[in-house]
Amino acid sequence: MIIFLFGEDSYRSRRKLKEIVDHYRKIHKSGLNLKLFDLAEKDFQDFRNENSSLSIFKEKKFMVFKNAALNKNFKEKFIKNIREFANSEDVILFYEAGAVSKDKFFELLEKYGKNQEFNLLKGDKLKQWVENEFEIFGTKIKETALDKLIEFVGNNLWQMENEIRKLVSYKKRKDIEVDDIKLLVRPKVDTDIFKTIDSLAVKNKKQALKLIHQHLEKGDSPLYLLSMINFQFRNLLMVKSDEFKAGKLKLHPYVIRKTREQARSFSLVELKKIYQKIFEVDLAIKTGKIKPETALDLLVSGI
Repeated sequence: MIIFLFGEDSYRSRRKLKEIVDHYRKIHKSGLNLKLFDLAEKDFQDFRNENSSLSIFKEKKFMVFKNAALNKNFKEKFIKNIREFANSEDVILFYEAGAVSKDKFFELLEKYGKNQEFNLLKGDKLKQWVENEFEIFGTKIKETALDKLIEFVGNNLWQMENEIRKLVSYKKRKDIEVDDIKLLVRPKVDTDIFKTIDSLAVKNKKQALKLIHQHLEKGDSPLYLLSMINFQFRNLLMVKSDEFKAGKLKLHPYVIRKTREQARSFSLVELKKIYQKIFEVDLAIKTGKIKPETALDLLVSGI
């Protein structure tokens, strides 16, 4: 079985990934057949070796792949055997945090797999999502307050989750009102993660750490910050690699130009090592081995 999760809304796509992984772990208690592959570092043979190995528990295997877009060799070899993998009882899940260019590989994933695209929420869909999140905490938000919250935060669900938790904790199950939003929520215009990434790109660790802590003090989620760092270094890696084609990178022309400028500060080997560090930090946070804030400090210091 093949599952394909992708889209610009990395918050909801990662939540879906966690939901699927948690469901597998609930059924298959040992967890020994759950494998994570970062295709910025691994290749098709690593997957083949794992896929062909026997399970001593006779459990269904579950393999999660990130960053397939960066590995041309893997995509070519996987395509040749895609029907075999699609008909297998084992689960092969591809996760791409962002929009993808619909090349032959991704078109076949959509054809032979179960896929779900996570577009950024807008309008009534965004309102419904926010209301549902408040309901999970046993709290309601008034219509005027909901409009003000979305005006301040927009569809950045990483920040939205953080603001919802803050409001719920403050009101203690009482209805959320406009004055609560004005008191506790900062407008989205203050969010400028790209200055932090610029500092990382020019290897100014002192400035990057200062900006990271400013974001944390203002209430930005550590996981949101990590996702943005991951997003930009993924772009840097794509720009630096030979596989990059400007027409296929779905970004604003200004962002592409800035990314090209930043890429000059790194070698391809350096970018691959940094990207691997980001993957390791992300995994360490998810498995509870390290606090997100500490992980960010260690990541920035190590770049």
